[in-house]
Amino acid sequence: MIKGLAAATVWSTDQERDLAFFTEKLGFELRGDTSADGVRRITVGARDQPDVELALVRTDGPGPGPAAEALAELVRAGVLGAAVMRTDDCRAAYEELRTRGVEFLQEPRERPHGTEAVFRDPSGNRYTLVERPAAGDDRSREWSEVCD
Repeated sequence: MIKGLAAATVWSTDQERDLAFFTEKLGFELRGDTSADGVRRITVGARDQPDVELALVRTDGPGPGPAAEALAELVRAGVLGAAVMRTDDCRAAYEELRTRGVEFLQEPRERPHGTEAVFRDPSGNRYTLVERPAAGDDRSREWSEVCD
């Protein structure tokens, strides 16, 4: 049976640039950087979560095939959400990441599932940064009560 998530794909239009973003701006660590048959496989991960990695996969690599340019356009347009990342303090993380040059699409806002902010990587992928409430999700409130 499935035991958990090991890795997730993050589509990259420039692996070097995106590697620098994850390691220098987000503080992730490089987990792997290998090449085989002309395909480079780069993995990064949060320092405190050694069992989960993000694979920075080129949009123009062999996987997407004839859909490569369409995929790259979707990534650049910011249509694809890549991941939700946890934090203990969304507002503090937002301020720190913003000073490091991370582009935020939404500043921290209260939601039924906690406080969230939304940012993007240099390729265009969107990420949600979430601080879960200490008491758990507030299912008594509707999205319309807390969303703009």
